[in-house]
Amino acid sequence: MPEAPAAAPAAAIDGRVLVALIVGQLGLHAAMAGLRMATPLQALSMGASMWTVGVLLALFAAAPVLLALYSGRLADRLGYHRPVRLAAALALAGMLAAVVSTRLSGAWAIAAMCLAATLTGSAANMGMLTIQRTAGLAARNATERMRIFSWLGVAPSFSNVVGPVLAGLMIDATGFTGAYLLLLLLPLATLASARQVPVLPPSGPTQRGSRTAWGLLGAPGMKRLLMVNWLFSMCWDVHSFAVPVLGHERGFSASTIGFILGTFTLSVTGIRILVPVLADSMAEVKVLGGAMLGTAIIFALYPLAANPWLMGGCAALLGITLGVAQPIIMTTLHHVTPDGRHGESLAFRSMAINTSSTLMPLVFGALGSAAGAAVLFWCVGGIVGSGAWLTRRIARVRT
Repeated sequence: MPEAPAAAPAAAIDGRVLVALIVGQLGLHAAMAGLRMATPLQALSMGASMWTVGVLLALFAAAPVLLALYSGRLADRLGYHRPVRLAAALALAGMLAAVVSTRLSGAWAIAAMCLAATLTGSAANMGMLTIQRTAGLAARNATERMRIFSWLGVAPSFSNVVGPVLAGLMIDATGFTGAYLLLLLLPLATLASARQVPVLPPSGPTQRGSRTAWGLLGAPGMKRLLMVNWLFSMCWDVHSFAVPVLGHERGFSASTIGFILGTFTLSVTGIRILVPVLADSMAEVKVLGGAMLGTAIIFALYPLAANPWLMGGCAALLGITLGVAQPIIMTTLHHVTPDGRHGESLAFRSMAINTSSTLMPLVFGALGSAAGAAVLFWCVGGIVGSGAWLTRRIARVRT
């Protein structure tokens, strides 16, 4: 049955439920991350072109852009359990399609892999939106909400390690079929963890005005917050794109470039583990503005770092400024969203992130080819720094 609206506040989320939500997101995201690593290798082993591999990878992000709004509204209407079961079913179907692809050849195998990419990408996004919505509604106040979103933010980072490592080990040991069968177990962990999540009602009845998507964007502070979110997302994308280019220009080895990127990931994970401890003393919107200015300064210094150690230091500092932003944005997004539409607002955020991740590398490639990686860092840093004023407007909405 759909979870009925209730006027009473949601029950406090305890450690057991939080772990269940983290495991639920990890199961879906790790399955998708493992498949995203394995299917290009399978396609290349079959002699597929780089263009085919590019299309295959794009489907993991394209499907969430198209289905995010539907997934968010589904979570608003049905609550947690039915959307998560649907997400797990999509992930399982995607893994079965990947298994079938190992028994096919040529265009049929590629088609099966594309289907697997579409299904698992949709599943991971649907599960993420549902889990984030549930976590936000279950928190008693903004401080607890920021703690919860910070812990949830660790799950994607961990998933991006677990999924590819498990898939890689199984490919070497048994082949692609064994890897896909192992990844198929991960969505089952999501289904098992859902048993620990109680039926959590929405925060209140849905507001009847502004039921269109554009109407939701008209909520006070919503467009500014989504713009801030997009600026931070652009910083993630440019860092992933420009660091390998900058390292290659300076003759760094692949392992050195990997060390720099790995330092960034560890820093992001570390700050998200630390945020729950500091949440009581954090002035959220001020920290958000400081993170934007700090990111701009780090981007200005990055091209001036002459050796891998200095670049690694910049990566660590950038991990702090970008890593701390996500829990604050999620908390503020919950605050500015009208009752009953939290899944929908999370969908807008997801659409912006996935669209940016699809289109911005093309822009970065054109600018980087014309002017170099250093100019790319400075341009994006200038844009992000100049956008810090948006946080002052958001602060007025919150007060």
